[in-house]
Amino acid sequence: MKVETILAELNRMRQDVDEDPSDIEWLATHHAFCFISYKMGEFQAYLDEQAERGAFAEFEA
Repeated sequence: MKVETILAELNRMRQDVDEDPSDIEWLATHHAFCFISYKMGEFQAYLDEQAERGAFAEFEA
């Protein structure tokens, strides 16, 4: 699993809702997207660890 795949999906999700700082759905997806995009290396390491445990086996099948 690549970090870009996760970022693309988070970006799609945050664009599905109106930009509204009072909406928890927008806040959560927006800030998760921003944080992960700043910490791509660390998140990729996490994804690699999870892949070794089979966390993405069904997705990648």
